[in-house]
Amino acid sequence: MAGKAAAFFDLDGTLTDPKPGITRCIQYALDRLDEEIPDADDLEWCIGPPLISSMATLVGEKRAHLAVEYYRERFADVGWAENRPYEGIADLLDDLHSLQIRLYVATSKPHVFANRILEHFHLGGYFIRVYGSELDGTNVDKADLLSSALSETKVPERTVMIGDRSHDIAGALANGMETIGVTYGYGSYNELKSAGAHQIVDAPAGILSTFST
Repeated sequence: MAGKAAAFFDLDGTLTDPKPGITRCIQYALDRLDEEIPDADDLEWCIGPPLISSMATLVGEKRAHLAVEYYRERFADVGWAENRPYEGIADLLDDLHSLQIRLYVATSKPHVFANRILEHFHLGGYFIRVYGSELDGTNVDKADLLSSALSETKVPERTVMIGDRSHDIAGALANGMETIGVTYGYGSYNELKSAGAHQIVDAPAGILSTFST
């Protein structure tokens, strides 16, 4: 596969651990709406899926867009930086570069924030392009996002999506991509297996092994 593959990485739960920023921003939005505020651990299920769908579950569809606006007030200020790369990610990206794997990011997070996070943690230079949603919700669905990315990018025959949640896997399968699920993020082995992930790994080093064989 070396030199003849492209890897599309999810951001949250795959490249970086965003739990503090995401959960604090959700708590901030709920407080602005006078809603009960769950503990951070009880909001982990919100990490990964499109934000609007999580907010609809938390506050109802009628107020979901307002909740997203409040969320982004705090996220744009400090929440985006309340984040950290997973241990071993930089080494993994270095190694994939040495194998001539073409690297991209495909995230439901708005690309304006995704780029800021990647540059802040000195990861942006590894990727040819970052594909993310628009602030108006365009391409928030992973299948739509990947379809758009694949149509715009001259990628090799073999394309692989790497992510930690079922919607990463489902979106990739809808586009005929190979899939690697990672359990060090916020999706369980059973979630990824049920979604149809071709391979499941528990550490960044496991991702490398799937490209090295």
